[in-house]
Amino acid sequence: MSQKPPEEEYWLALARAPGVGPVNFVRLIKHFGEPRSVFEAGLSEWQAFKIKGALLNYLQDPNWQAVEKDMQWLAQPGNHLLTLHHPDYPPLLREIHSAPPLLFIRGDCTLLASKQLAIVGTRHPSAEGEKTAREFAEYLSHQGFTITSGMALGIDGASHWGALAGTGKTIAVSGTGLDRVYPPQHRELAHKIIETGALISEFSIGTTVRRENFPLRSRIISGLSLGTLVIEAPERSGARYAARHAIKQGREIFAIPGSIHNPLVKGCHQLIKEGAKLVETAADILEELKIYRPPPPEIAIENPKSPTNSTEIAPKSPTEKAETKTSDLDSEYARLLEYLEAGANSIDNLVEQTGLTAGEISSMLLILELRGLVAVQPGGLYARS
Repeated sequence: MSQKPPEEEYWLALARAPGVGPVNFVRLIKHFGEPRSVFEAGLSEWQAFKIKGALLNYLQDPNWQAVEKDMQWLAQPGNHLLTLHHPDYPPLLREIHSAPPLLFIRGDCTLLASKQLAIVGTRHPSAEGEKTAREFAEYLSHQGFTITSGMALGIDGASHWGALAGTGKTIAVSGTGLDRVYPPQHRELAHKIIETGALISEFSIGTTVRRENFPLRSRIISGLSLGTLVIEAPERSGARYAARHAIKQGREIFAIPGSIHNPLVKGCHQLIKEGAKLVETAADILEELKIYRPPPPEIAIENPKSPTNSTEIAPKSPTEKAETKTSDLDSEYARLLEYLEAGANSIDNLVEQTGLTAGEISSMLLILELRGLVAVQPGGLYARS
């Protein structure tokens, strides 16, 4: 090259060096300084640091053509790069072992420093599990969380769609370069996420689908988040990678249980045995993270008696609130509310009384809780608000 590349290009070049993963990347810049200094050190210093083989050859002749492709991608609107030394690099992620030195981003890069909750699970969920993921994600989105997941089929995808139905704030961590969408079935989802959320990857532009990269990206999903919620994970499940990483990172683990005869929740049950928080409602997560829901909203009305005719804040009456919130409920939800009129009730009792499954009851209660019609009582009981 006729002139020295800018600093960003040295970061990109070092990320493409053979045998330089996150740990070796940090090791090199700790010894030599910034990535530019690694390349400018020279043969004697490289050999003194015991650099040899393919890496030694690469440092003498970096792949600037590939780096140029990275730069062309970054020049497109909405594309960003955060390095480990950048002030906007997400602080929670910086804390973890083997933090990614580079993050490629499409969309809103400010979301990476927001309050996040990871939701992961099987790629082959039941209809009930998929519905639960959507509803939890939507509800928690309204509670101020950015929902983070891996954009895989199944629970991951349902979680992203749920967050998009809420505030729209969701982050998808990719196992490939961001110049492609994987799985291809989620092309529409990826475009929707870019509009209000972000796609991120530690992998350089042009990185194709490699099986070994998906467990690696799981550490980023959990590393960005205050906690990880696991919904439907069999004993052997990729979702458990994120849970294992979260444990090592000292983050909270949440798991939704199910029937002992359901193989899709064996992994969740194992996590609960190992200390994960058993979750029946979104309130369990908020309680564990010490995050409290805001009081019901108030409405503004004009006060004709005020000397200045100013706007005052007056709450709706309980009757007005109830009529508004129940006006469009279908018959099953209305019937469930009737069973709660007499007092607090458990999910087991509601199953017996209604003939619905525990999963159906849990999903319905979550929606009713979101509308402010149901409140969780001590002991996991539910009552009319």
